Amino acid sequence: MALSKLEKRIRIKRRVRGKISGSSELPRLSVYKSNKEIYAQLIDDKDGKTLVAASSREKGVDANGTKIEVSAAVGKAIAAKAIAAGIEAIVFDRNGFVYHGRVKALADGAREGGLKF
Repeated sequence: MALSKLEKRIRIKRRVRGKISGSSELPRLSVYKSNKEIYAQLIDDKDGKTLVAASSREKGVDANGTKIEVSAAVGKAIAAKAIAAGIEAIVFDRNGFVYHGRVKALADGAREGGLKF
């Protein structure tokens, strides 16, 4: 039986999460995208806490333009919040999504904002 698109993504996600983990010194930048919105959060897996979060639904994020432009704005917003919280280096978790399009735009926006991957 063939796997659905969601089942494939979850399988990839589990494989990647077995290899990467976040800490308070080097948190994990987790990305989730729906058809309309995109979300990013910095997670400390050792304590099980979200340190910083940003999304396209927030008022501070410029949600005008194409989905890729909005994703880049979310990347810059999470970078600004992370640097304000004293975080400069992260581990990137694409969450099973292909590193292309909106996920890549968010990562590039975070790099522009000053985060080191």
